[in-house]
Amino acid sequence: MIKVLFFARYAEELGLRELEWPLEGELRVAQLLEALQARGERWQAVLDNPNLIVSVNQEVVSAQAPLHSGDEVALFPPVTGG
Repeated sequence: MIKVLFFARYAEELGLRELEWPLEGELRVAQLLEALQARGERWQAVLDNPNLIVSVNQEVVSAQAPLHSGDEVALFPPVTGG
């Protein structure tokens, strides 16, 4: 299992702050994002963002980063402001 955390607008729009995701075999961040988006239109609308920030175990990673059992994946909307 991996823990997926949602922050800021993502948590508000999805109505949850975290969920547990079963890890079966090899999985990369991009595949996790695709699977989450497949949960429905709301998930697709919220997470289909090329500027989405992903961290694994508190380190920002690319979409090709591998995931392992026990990992904590955090999803952040793009940061803006000045």
